[in-house]
Amino acid sequence: MTASVMKGNLFLIHWNQMEAEALARLLRAEGWQVRIEAQDGARAWRSIREDTPDVVVIFLARLPSHGRKTAEALRSTRGTRGLPIVFVDGKPEAVEKATSKVPDAMYTGSAQLKEALAKFARVS
Repeated sequence: MTASVMKGNLFLIHWNQMEAEALARLLRAEGWQVRIEAQDGARAWRSIREDTPDVVVIFLARLPSHGRKTAEALRSTRGTRGLPIVFVDGKPEAVEKATSKVPDAMYTGSAQLKEALAKFARVS
């Protein structure tokens, strides 16, 4: 089932290409326009700066330090400082580190991601 109205632009950072693509398909079916980065945090940062999305989703289950550093870089740049960031999954210590470094980010589990993103959607 494809959503009839686009909810917004989402940038997905997930350090596993196959999982990122599968998740992107699900999010697109919900009405999101999704771009993915699965290999390079600096490339993600540049891409986000060049074409700013409505929300950035960063998975912490793999390479959480890479996701955290990318989020910190987004916060340190004037054009992306206020961009909503949603951290997803990860071990408790990774989540704690990420949310302490980027305290205004939201955290959710993957099972609740759809509901968490609803607050950033242009339409509901």
